[in-house]
Formats: sequence, C-alpha cells, structure tokens
Amino acid sequence: MRIEPARRLRGRLRVPGDKSVSHRAAILASLAEGRTLVENFSSSADCASTLEALRGLGVAVERRGSGVVVEGVGAGAGTPRFRTPASPLDCGNSGTTMRLLAGVLAAQPFASTLTGDESLSRRPMRRVIEPLELMGARLSAEDGHAPLGIEGRRPLRPVRYEMPVASAQVKSCVLLAGLGAQGRTEVFEPRAQTRDHTERMLRWFGVPVETREPAGEAGRVAVALDAPARLRARDLTVPGDISSAAFLLAGASLLPGSELELEGVGLNPTRATLLEVLGALGATLSVEDAREQSNEPVGRISVRGAGGLAPAAAGANLIRGGLVAQLIDELPMLAVVGTGVEGGVEIRDARELRVKESDRISATVANLRAMGAEVEEFDDGLRVAGPVRLRGARLRSYGDHRIAMAFAVAALTARGETEIEGAKECVSISFPEFFRLLESVTER
Repeated sequence: MRIEPARRLRGRLRVPGDKSVSHRAAILASLAEGRTLVENFSSSADCASTLEALRGLGVAVERRGSGVVVEGVGAGAGTPRFRTPASPLDCGNSGTTMRLLAGVLAAQPFASTLTGDESLSRRPMRRVIEPLELMGARLSAEDGHAPLGIEGRRPLRPVRYEMPVASAQVKSCVLLAGLGAQGRTEVFEPRAQTRDHTERMLRWFGVPVETREPAGEAGRVAVALDAPARLRARDLTVPGDISSAAFLLAGASLLPGSELELEGVGLNPTRATLLEVLGALGATLSVEDAREQSNEPVGRISVRGAGGLAPAAAGANLIRGGLVAQLIDELPMLAVVGTGVEGGVEIRDARELRVKESDRISATVANLRAMGAEVEEFDDGLRVAGPVRLRGARLRSYGDHRIAMAFAVAALTARGETEIEGAKECVSISFPEFFRLLESVTER
C-alpha cells in the first residue's frame, strides 16, 4: 500500500459496526431463546470468525444486508442446545472469539477444540484457562497457547475471581461461563474498569448484572451475575466502532484545515476515553446527537484540524495506569499523534501491547524511527518526541491491522510517499473499508 501526503480530511461518513459489540451480540443471541436480528453487524474478518464458530456449534446464522440473523439455541435457563462440533472451531486471528467462546464452551456437556492462525496461536490463553478450571472445566493448551482443548462441565462452580490482568476478554469469558454455573459468579477488576459491552449486552437479553465498587477500594469494579439465567431474543443495532473511528479522528486532528464528521459512533464511557485524551492533547472535538441505542450510547463526532497540537494541561502527554486498559487498541495511533503534539507523548504500563497481534511496542517504535521520529522504547511502553515532521518511508505492518492503520495516518502527515508492506491484507481483520473511506475524505 502506497500512501501520498494529504492536505486535509473533509467530509461526513459512517464507520462500520463495533467489533467488540458485534462479537458479544452474536454469541449472546446464540444462547438466547428465539431469533435475534443484529443490525449494523461488524464487517471485520474477526467477527466473521465468530459467526463461523457458532455455525460449527449448530447455530443457524444468516447474513441479511448489513445485519445478521441468529437463531438462538436456548431452551430455558442454563440449557442451550449446542451441537457437539465435528471438528476444531477456527477462530482465525480473533482473540475475542477464542476467549469468549472458551467461557461458553466450558459450560457445555461435550469436548471441543478452539484453534487459530499463527498470530493467535502466539497469544496468551492461560489467563482464561485458570478461572475456567477453577469453575470445574478441564482445559489443555500448548504451553498456554492455542489450540485450546475444552472438556466442559454442567453445571460449573460459581467463583469470585480476582483478575490479575485488566482484560475485558477475560472478564467476559468468566461471566459467560457463569451463565452455566449454579449460583453467583463475581469478577473483580484489578484497577480501572475495562470495556463493559458484555455487561450491557447481558442486560439487553434480560440477564440482571450487578456492577459495584467494593467498599474502601475506589476505582476498583466488581461485576456479578446469578445463574441459572434465561436469555430472551431481542433485536438490536450495533453502534459504529470508535476504535475504527480513532484513526480518522487522529488524521483530521493532525492535518490543518480538516473538517470531519462521523455519524452514529459508539460513545461507551469505557471506550470514549479516547476523545478525552485527544482533547487533552489539543485536538478540537465535539459530540452531538448523543442518544442511547440498544443499551449503548452513540452520537456524532466532529473534529477540526488546526495544525500543531498543544496539551491543554500539565500531564496530558503521559498515558499510564487505568487509562491504558481503556485505550489498549488506540495506543499505537496515539503514539503517532504524539509526533504532532508539543512535548510529544509517553505511554507506560502498557506491557500488554507486547502480546497483541504483534509486539505493538516494538512495531510502533521501529516504524516511527523509520519515519524520522525520536523514540525511546521501554519494557512497558514508549516515549515519542514532538512535534516533528515525519518523512515518507518503507514500513512494515507486521501483519497487524492496528499498526497498518496507525501508520497510514502517519503517512498522510509525512513528506513524500510511504509504503506499508502487507497493509491491505491485514486491515480486513477489523476495518476492511478503511482505505476506501480514508480516500473518500482525503484532499491532496
């Protein structure tokens, strides 16, 4: 993929359905009693992997325009009628598919295997193996990595689980397993609250979920549900993906004269922290038409590029602690934004980036340096100096969709042409429309 510098971004568009919400909508609809229509379902390859895995479990799934119809296999509280899979269920590149389905399958009375591509097979799965074994399932893995063998048990034992790592996927895995337990399952998050799409979606399908702050532990969150529980089919609309919108917002913020509007974007508080951080770094953003849609807040985001970002307050250049869990997918892009910010950007406490689809710390550092940025790498993050005018370069995507899109944004701000190896192929994982939509609002 070759990318020329841009003068500005201008226009109005919609980003595709939120990937995180789409995964959860399909999985919970499969557990429900009745038929669910999920409108604006994500176009990503990751969510297609979830649908294929559900089909492998005997769930009838039909694409209908931009939506998906799911025939739930629920037959009353705690008794979904999945079919024993005839072969391993391929999760492709999707860690969300593997970790969430592991929770569902742990409560089924049969053995199953979850596999994935080479990248997914390098990602850590011990973090879901431990709580599921505490609940009574038996799991096997190769040194804590996929393929993941699961011997389910019904009913599972309820647990009070203290998560050692902040992870919405682990929290969701335990809660989904908890649907097949007898009694109360409770998950304690280690620091700040991670994205809460699973809790919101469970409530949409009729399952009461309690969220509380343990006494004397400000900032910590405990999430609990009681089982057996009954899920009832209910149509819903997925909001636009704010993690996809992030790249367009960043590009418009960095290019002076830009005026961009994104319609129907999800504004979930555990995800919209991105807007606060961009604003604190000096971006000009506004939210209008805010409303509730299928238990998720949505709205229209407008951004104007003035050129030359200046932090609004002391400390805005440092991203660490509880912010990291809420910005985990956007951190490479925020490092790119740092090249246009007075004083740059420093990211710490983000060691989790090293076990994503690529080592996103090393990949971000290598590409920024290739474009002429001054970057310091840490075990748990990086520091990029700013402002600096980047230069076009030959870059690697590392087979990672978020690295490819972050550096497509960087290329728009650079002097000269940039070439990103493997970019077209890997963006389909989360945002196949990315380059087409980006080109539609780019003025040169």
